[in-house]
Amino acid sequence: MRSIVCLARRSDPAPMTYRVTDRLHTRHTAHVAADGINSTVSGWLAELGVHSPLVADLARTVRDGEWAAAYAIADCLSIDVTVAP
Repeated sequence: MRSIVCLARRSDPAPMTYRVTDRLHTRHTAHVAADGINSTVSGWLAELGVHSPLVADLARTVRDGEWAAAYAIADCLSIDVTVAP
């Protein structure tokens, strides 16, 4: 029989946090989970009166760890995405 301590160690790790920076507006930087990328970047674009389906693709590629695609999409959106320290 396994102890409670053993089971506690097997719990899911904390969700990864990402640093998202708007290259066009230096005041826009956020630390969010992958699920927060979509709303954060969409909000920034809305301030400019813009909507892009690429935002959902960016969030999905980051969540899935497809970094080559994520960097390419982020470049199109003028966004930097890195794993937060």
